[in-house]
Amino acid sequence: MNITDPEVEKYFYGLLPKRDAVLQEMEEQASKRSIPIIGPAVASVLYQYARLINARKVFELGSAIGYSTIWWARAVGEGGEVFYTDGDQKKADEASGYFRRAGLEGRIKIGVGDALELLSEQKQEFDIIFNDVDKEDYPRVLHLVKARLRRGGLFIADNVLWSGKVTEKDPQEESTRGIQEFNRKLYAMQDFFTTILPLRDGVAVSMRL
Repeated sequence: MNITDPEVEKYFYGLLPKRDAVLQEMEEQASKRSIPIIGPAVASVLYQYARLINARKVFELGSAIGYSTIWWARAVGEGGEVFYTDGDQKKADEASGYFRRAGLEGRIKIGVGDALELLSEQKQEFDIIFNDVDKEDYPRVLHLVKARLRRGGLFIADNVLWSGKVTEKDPQEESTRGIQEFNRKLYAMQDFFTTILPLRDGVAVSMRL
């Protein structure tokens, strides 16, 4: 299921400014090797939100080859800090190469392992926590966020419309059930104000009150 009309999406993507060589290469690699990345449209939104709240510290849950990490690192500016996490050392090594080429390695901390465990170890508060782990694990993330996000900070999650499968009444896929549970619980959290942007595969943006 297309979340937006294909012609509207084609028009919208055609308006996006051309990305630099590093991001273009990452987009090409992601397409060629079926690596999930957020893509330039969602990345632009994330960058804008980070700048709007003057974010200086961002924690990413699930970073793959680091496409979104680069956008966050550029948004937080000099002295900012972005935590990259992924369970695959090879992907982390590949991401590290992109970070060096982009001149951003000084703003990025790389953690390899279970993203939820890496977040649970954090004793500091972040301006933004970005969730893009395996979808069946989405509900578990909710237990970790409040204590590690400052008031006025943003909890952002990708793929919350899951190709429209969130509308299924009795989904067979554990991933779909995980997204449905996540969305229900996220909207019910009294300490957060949540909206879902129907962009690409759906982006949930929650502000901690």
